[in-house]
Amino acid sequence: MGERLTTGEVCTRSVTIAFKGTPLVDAARLMRAQHVGCLVVVEDGPASRRTVSGLLTDRDIVMAVVAPGLDPNTLSVGDVMSTDLVTAREDDSLIDLMRAMRAKGVRRMPVVGAQGELIGIATLDDVLAILSEELSLLVAAIDHEGQRERRMRR
Repeated sequence: MGERLTTGEVCTRSVTIAFKGTPLVDAARLMRAQHVGCLVVVEDGPASRRTVSGLLTDRDIVMAVVAPGLDPNTLSVGDVMSTDLVTAREDDSLIDLMRAMRAKGVRRMPVVGAQGELIGIATLDDVLAILSEELSLLVAAIDHEGQRERRMRR
């Protein structure tokens, strides 16, 4: 009882990253190879202290490069990435995460530690999986109540 899920517990810790100077075509290939829809863009530095500087999504590539007919071979991640970054803290509650996603209109949020270092990424898919599990527990409780009632009233 009283279990409080944190964003750090919900997030995916294995994050596919890129740097601002990464050629955009290489970033797109990395997304395809890793089967991910976004890359967390980090400042170059020690892996344990990487700080988040932006996100590059498949949508960013389509809207900023493909749709206007730009040559992706001439661009880097830093030219296209989203910099109006919204992050979640590792110790934020699941409710805090959902409220922030709704308020900011985002589906993915990098999760950072106390020193701003990259911890993971929380996605709407992660949240939906947790909520689905919670709803399943509620349905099971309702079902169990009915079974208990039938046993008691035979």
